[in-house]
Amino acid sequence: MNTFNDIKELVTALKREEKLISEMFSKRKSIDYRLSDALELVDYEESRIDLLIQKSVIRENGGLLELDGQFLEFFEQVLYVSEEINLSYIDENIRKIKENIDYFLNENNENRKYGYLRFIKKTFRKMGVITLRSVVDLRRNIENTFKNETNYKNKQLKLENLDEKRTVVTNLIQQTLSLINEEEITFFNRALDEELNRIIIELKHQLGECSHNLIEIEKQIIDYLNQIKQQGKFLEKLRKLKYLKDNFTIEAETDIKQIISTRNHVIFDARTNQPLNLSINFLRESERAFEAIKRIAKNHKDRLLLKPEIAERISNEFLENNIDEEIMINLEEVRNRFIATSDNLFNFIVNYDFLKEVDFNERVTIFCQIISQYEQELKIKDNYQITNGIEYAMVFSK
Repeated sequence: MNTFNDIKELVTALKREEKLISEMFSKRKSIDYRLSDALELVDYEESRIDLLIQKSVIRENGGLLELDGQFLEFFEQVLYVSEEINLSYIDENIRKIKENIDYFLNENNENRKYGYLRFIKKTFRKMGVITLRSVVDLRRNIENTFKNETNYKNKQLKLENLDEKRTVVTNLIQQTLSLINEEEITFFNRALDEELNRIIIELKHQLGECSHNLIEIEKQIIDYLNQIKQQGKFLEKLRKLKYLKDNFTIEAETDIKQIISTRNHVIFDARTNQPLNLSINFLRESERAFEAIKRIAKNHKDRLLLKPEIAERISNEFLENNIDEEIMINLEEVRNRFIATSDNLFNFIVNYDFLKEVDFNERVTIFCQIISQYEQELKIKDNYQITNGIEYAMVFSK
């Protein structure tokens, strides 16, 4: 396998192709990255892609590109976006710490003892970070599984597997605390210095935080599994009812009619108002209708009858066509005329004839607008002048 000669060559290659690598990493789950798409990001120099393939940064398969597993895992670990929970790594670190503690206790050479101690400190420091990251990944995977997995059986199975990983993480935390507090008391009595003490305190704090989060994760998994169980029972009943309905045996094999007859869900329906129009003859002849009319009139006797106000006639002056003319300042035309001169821009604008009255403050504004829009065509000097209390730079055309 053709690899990089040194770290400088590796960093240089990654920096040179950062656009391609960044795009492939961000699209690693959404699309299959084609060779034709990658060529656009390397200015259509296929040799640059070939070099990454030779150095095993990316891999090609049938015109499709993907990041190599080592680099992909490295980027995910550094950026804390990995979805894989590597519990064996934590267990391996515990085993290595125990081994190096034995080496430390058996070693008489101070330099080699310090080397073992330095490895133990480094591993303890990593363990806290790795355990925290595992707990975060565990929570994220649980939520993603419950929200995005459509198959109920697979959803339940995945959650149960994640719960087993939660148990493993809990056991690894207990092993680590037991290693610190009980199993290796002699080592800590001999080797404990200020740095190691600080590392152990920080590690205990991190493991305590992980333990609290794992308790919440356990509650969350139990709640999700209960929801899945209830939904599964409902879907199972629904499938049975549909099967009976499709076979026209639902009324014969179930008591659905009796159940429906005992329920009255009409009260939950929106109430509709039906208009009631009384006949004219009834209103004229019925004494009851007459009494009702008098009672209603009595309740509304204080109501004011508002007559709509009629608007006045529109004056003919408003109907006439009036045209207002205004002279607009064309900045591009001003720029073109200035370029044809050797004067400085501020003096040119102050003395420019705009065909209308333009005060000094507005001319200063036009000066700033032209510099802002046509900066590439102008030469701005470092010397300044003052006119009417306004300090301005000397600007000439290129």
